[in-house]
Amino acid sequence: MRQGEQHSVGRRGVLKSGLGLLLGAVGLPGMAACTASPGPARVTVAGGEAGGFYLEFASLLAGSLQRHGIAQRAEALTTGGSLDNMKRLAAGEATFAVALLDAAVQRVVGQPAGAMVAVGKVYENYVHCLVRRDSGIGNYTDLKGRRIGIGEAGSGTSLTAGRILDVSGLAGAAGAVTEVNLGLNDGLAALRRKAVDVLFWSGGVPTAAITEANDKPGLRLLDLSNLVRPLRERFGAFYDRVLIPGSAYPGAGSVWTVGVANLLLCRDDLDGDIVRNTVRLLVDHADELVPRSSLGVQFLSPDTLINTADLPLHPAAAEAYRTLHG
Repeated sequence: MRQGEQHSVGRRGVLKSGLGLLLGAVGLPGMAACTASPGPARVTVAGGEAGGFYLEFASLLAGSLQRHGIAQRAEALTTGGSLDNMKRLAAGEATFAVALLDAAVQRVVGQPAGAMVAVGKVYENYVHCLVRRDSGIGNYTDLKGRRIGIGEAGSGTSLTAGRILDVSGLAGAAGAVTEVNLGLNDGLAALRRKAVDVLFWSGGVPTAAITEANDKPGLRLLDLSNLVRPLRERFGAFYDRVLIPGSAYPGAGSVWTVGVANLLLCRDDLDGDIVRNTVRLLVDHADELVPRSSLGVQFLSPDTLINTADLPLHPAAAEAYRTLHG
């Protein structure tokens, strides 16, 4: 996406109906029954933290994989996020993994056989820069000297947050900020008791755990949109300007922030039938994969499912998309 293009979050019902009409017209053949023969005994989807969007999405995907016969048994794994997910995938501890595009490209490009590849680009992720409403912090330029939760070690949030601090000029200088590795739930607890001043989180909108924490003491979101251009210039065109609407977290404000797409990944040696049938699931049953907690999910159209930047598609996924597009 170009810098000038803007994303916003649509209503969940609108997305479901619009996407259903689009995919119903161009769906892949044979989706009435994803597989003619039983799938593998067990499939796992590496997700994320409890209360976060990754784990909810992974759970829905696992349920659909099992329901449509792509796997005899499928389950979501609670993990630390993108980097942890890719580590598990590489080690053969997960069949599929959800990961941020910037983290995936950094890890995967140039790897040998057995490396990670994409099944598709699935939805948009929103960087939340959270402060307490009573903190007096109104802008990211006010963060100098603050204690900042940058995400759990092993999460994609920690990578993206580090890059944001880098381009903002807050990283590296002695005493600029104190970075603390805290995941979503521990980070919100630390923010509540003022053990940190700021918390970064990258996830869907709204994130259930943030909705709950917003009641007390009350949270504010900081606008990060001025950092999109320097992020793209320094690290690549993975970053978009996206809107978190005021309706997402009442009282927290409507702000523009940094968006990063999410990929569904697998190993390049994963059985082609599993991959093809998973693509069909993403296309024909996308409405099953919208987390209940979300106001809207930017599932991308069949045209953009293949837009995985420098990360190659699994050969069977590429074949499935060619069949879709004719």
